Amino acid sequence: MVLTYQSYAQKDKPQLIEVAAFGDYQPIGVKLAPSTNRLFVSFPHHEPYLYALTEIVDGKPVIYPDTAWNNYVPDEPDSHFVNVQDLYTDNRNFLWVLDSAPAGGAAIIGNTKSTTGKFKLVKIDLSDNTVKRTCNFDDLPKDKSALNDVRVDNSKQLAYLSDPGLRAIVVLNLVSGKSRIVLKDDKSTVIDPGFVLHLDDKDVVDTNGKPFASAINGIALTADNKYFYFRAINQTKLYRIQTAYLANVNLSDADLSSKVEMVAETGVCHGTIADKKGNIYLSDSPDHAIQYVTPDGKIHILVQDDRIIWPDSFGIGNDGYLYFSCSQMNRQPKYNNGKDMVAYPYRVFKAKLP
Repeated sequence: MVLTYQSYAQKDKPQLIEVAAFGDYQPIGVKLAPSTNRLFVSFPHHEPYLYALTEIVDGKPVIYPDTAWNNYVPDEPDSHFVNVQDLYTDNRNFLWVLDSAPAGGAAIIGNTKSTTGKFKLVKIDLSDNTVKRTCNFDDLPKDKSALNDVRVDNSKQLAYLSDPGLRAIVVLNLVSGKSRIVLKDDKSTVIDPGFVLHLDDKDVVDTNGKPFASAINGIALTADNKYFYFRAINQTKLYRIQTAYLANVNLSDADLSSKVEMVAETGVCHGTIADKKGNIYLSDSPDHAIQYVTPDGKIHILVQDDRIIWPDSFGIGNDGYLYFSCSQMNRQPKYNNGKDMVAYPYRVFKAKLP
């Protein structure tokens, strides 16, 4: 299935609304509890540093779930957040926190000097704000993995994660705690060779002349858990696969590759999410916009605004709004010859869903 663009010209486009501002603290993960609309925002561990995980109350970040978990104690990763990368809220009132501190150069966001990455998926009960379980990914190669985003499929008791370090999808069995690496180095999970991001009229290249590069990164799971959408940052295509295939342990990577569908040519994209109507939302960094693919195969612009700079993580509220962070990765000094080009303050925004 290949989808086509529809004209970006729309009447009555939603306006961008600021939800919270964080000064010079960079927000990454954004998710809302489906039943209560509680808003959670995470921050990677680099200076300046706020907290790993917060709940936004009256527009202000409040430490969550408690101070102990947010104390930075990297030598005790089982009971403290190290580098919270992504969040997911499920339909059973749980918040899933992906704490991912990749080793060395595998890191996309966040700093670590260790040669072995630290990874865990933390399950928090939103009814009493307590941690119920931690999965540690003991069977992943910790020196190469760079777990980035997570989606949880309670119907199959599985979690699906993007891993740009392994250039693969990781399927975590939530019952056994064991994980599988699938579609490694598939054409759908790798970067396009030579593809350099070009944003704000310049290539995103660091002070050493190395272009920003990330393989499979943004992911989305449909509300019925039927389809898993995914894509790399350094290519232009959006793909999907049925979760029934990802759940089938008897399928080889070759089998799985034959089940992958190229959905659309969407341009440069980072964050991805699906709503209950089957729309797939994607960031559109070159155009400072958020776009979405409708079930009828059209691509639309939801909102466009100069303040939308590297939109990173999405959440959908029960109030009919799409929430998202802007990490402004391309504005960091690393990619601007040492000059800080970030448009402060960092913010989380929202825009009305179609």
